[in-house]
Amino acid sequence: MSKDSFSATTPAAPACAADGCLQSLLEWQAAIARSMLLVQRQQLEMMFAWQRSAAAVRRELLDQWACRFGGGVPLDG
Repeated sequence: MSKDSFSATTPAAPACAADGCLQSLLEWQAAIARSMLLVQRQQLEMMFAWQRSAAAVRRELLDQWACRFGGGVPLDG
């Protein structure tokens, strides 16, 4: 069997896995995903706060309408 340059080498781990950059890439990906989830949660909280204020305005307008055109005090008040 001839001795060539490839027969003496042993398979080595990829360079990325050898120096730990794969772990750092996974940590970076997890950090990005975590920050995206936090931003989405803040957006949902803002939307829910806006909806609560819109619902309060709707109730107030309905109460004013009931007082003016319904002939008195609203039933819940």
